[in-house]
Amino acid sequence: MALQNATIDPDKLNAFMGKMLSDVGAAMNASLLLIGDKLGLYKALAEAGPMTSQQLAEKTGTSERYIREWLAAQAASDYVVYDPGTGHFSMQPEQAAVFADEDSPVFLGAVGDLVAATLRDEPAIADAFRTGKGVGWDKRDKCLFCGTARFFRTAYRHHLVQEWLPALEGVMEKLEQGATVADIGCGHGVSTMIMARAFPNSRFYGFDYHPGSIDDARSAAEAAGMADRVTFEVSTAKTVPARGYDLVCFFDCLHDMGDPVGAMRHVRSTMAPEGTCMLVEPFANDRLEDNFNPVGRVYYAASTVICTPASLDQEVGLALGAQAGEARLRKVANEAGFTRFRRATETPFNLILEARP
Repeated sequence: MALQNATIDPDKLNAFMGKMLSDVGAAMNASLLLIGDKLGLYKALAEAGPMTSQQLAEKTGTSERYIREWLAAQAASDYVVYDPGTGHFSMQPEQAAVFADEDSPVFLGAVGDLVAATLRDEPAIADAFRTGKGVGWDKRDKCLFCGTARFFRTAYRHHLVQEWLPALEGVMEKLEQGATVADIGCGHGVSTMIMARAFPNSRFYGFDYHPGSIDDARSAAEAAGMADRVTFEVSTAKTVPARGYDLVCFFDCLHDMGDPVGAMRHVRSTMAPEGTCMLVEPFANDRLEDNFNPVGRVYYAASTVICTPASLDQEVGLALGAQAGEARLRKVANEAGFTRFRRATETPFNLILEARP
């Protein structure tokens, strides 16, 4: 074999082994991150300040022996701080912002749910590798739905009304005066209700083909007292009813669709003549090699086990992938009949694109 005759550089090998050990440590701690989030361990530690394992266990109603080991793993990961002089564990403000504060602009506590869901679905994904078939969103582990809603809520809460909508031409004025809005692929309705709270004069419709997500969205709207102006319906993007929408939004979902061209073409027919279509997609450069970075690494992995299987389970199965890039998205919009297309704004994690008939 060629590998047997290959010359190995010991320095490169040691560096690569160090990287692998770091990655294995992160992978092994993913379930501990989920446990810390689910049991409120991070929040308790952040709120109470320095504590021993016994104190954290008492505060959270958990077993000290498990908490002791969990804290050791967190400290070894630099997720919490350990003071050997006092035996206390604590969280720095930066660590708390990532793990303990659900309203923080950098909250990542939902990642544990997402990782867990992909691992539970691994047999189905491995089989799809062999057959080339898809694995539909409606066939995934339930942790994926709540994890996705919480993960994207962070960006929507801190950027949607403050930056993304203002970057669109003339949309803020319409929303403030009273517009009709469609949120396609709304999931649990997080983005829909964020907009509804900000623009009480407008009417919002959320659509998703997954009944369970629509049920959760409806419950959330009822609980928030917004059911009178926020409606959620089970519908695919290609069957959304026409209501002369002033704004149609695709939040991180167009690339998951089997027929994104058909979806956008139909949605164009449901819009007002001067309506706007906003596409929010994972940030990606057009060239593969320009996405070899930490953000691209996360999104390519998610694309492999979530987005691409979802698209391949549907008609057409175009499978754009989560790193489609602006040029390919522009091509989809143009084929759907949108003649005006531009990048409205961006974040390190999102592309915000504006398409108009």
